Amino acid sequence: MNIPQINHLQEAHKRIKPFVHRTPVLTSHYLNSLLGCEVFFKCENFQKVGAFKFRGATNALLSLPPEQLRNGVATHSSGNHAQALALAAKLLGTKATIIMPNNSPNVKKNAVAGYGADIILCEPTLESREQTLRQFVSKSGAIFVHPYDNFNIICGQGTAAIELIEEVGSLDTVVAPVGGGGLLSGTSIATKSLLPNSKVFGAEPLGADDAARSLRSGVRVESIIANTVADGLRTTLSELTFSIIKQNVQDIITVDDQAIISAMKLIWERMKIIVEPSSATALAAVAAEKEKFAGCRVGIILSGGNVDLDNLPW
Repeated sequence: MNIPQINHLQEAHKRIKPFVHRTPVLTSHYLNSLLGCEVFFKCENFQKVGAFKFRGATNALLSLPPEQLRNGVATHSSGNHAQALALAAKLLGTKATIIMPNNSPNVKKNAVAGYGADIILCEPTLESREQTLRQFVSKSGAIFVHPYDNFNIICGQGTAAIELIEEVGSLDTVVAPVGGGGLLSGTSIATKSLLPNSKVFGAEPLGADDAARSLRSGVRVESIIANTVADGLRTTLSELTFSIIKQNVQDIITVDDQAIISAMKLIWERMKIIVEPSSATALAAVAAEKEKFAGCRVGIILSGGNVDLDNLPW
């Protein structure tokens, strides 16, 4: 199995630099006081397409030979990777086709279409997503760019943690949400390489806790019936992301939907920024287990801010 190393992430960082935003790192005295630690929020909700996924998608397409892009690219995604691949494809002059579950938030479907991608709707199961994608790829010859089970995607996602560490220096802990594991994998590689004494934690909804169960048992949970407000975290780990997480991640903290919604509301009210439930999961995890982080310098990756304003969870 080909596992990315820090040099691959650093090369990705240089490669995508002309295309991505270097997102801000924000702090909040109120939240520091509430949590009993010093928190640095890497705000990928301000990234192009409103999520960290643009880093990975851009790196993946820039890493492909031009002739492989002739027939376009395709993927399955509940939203943020879809938008990211659509915009990256548009910027590089190729076509993107996205297989999306028919229950994806309207704000995400509209954004994908707005970036010029074609959308094919499917049933909201992994089996339906993969089958629909296989059928399209076999007919079209498009290149499949997996949302997280992809070497270059993981390298791109890890660049957010590189920037966080460059900006704030030493951190005791870094926390990132985990769904399929691309962000947590890339974050863990960057953190453990640049700050070897730091701990990395994943944050996961209780209603989609495959990563937590996988890490604790040592055996990857391959399928779940996800039930969580954090729509970006309903996927399961791949063998690649699981192998990286097993090696680098201290633990995965699970939180219920009410805790996620409360954390999301807290960020909106206190920091005056919009984040989606998947982002808020990381803050919810720190709040749920304050003793783990007491007195520490903690980095949190706020993964995205694509929220359906007509269907808020409160």
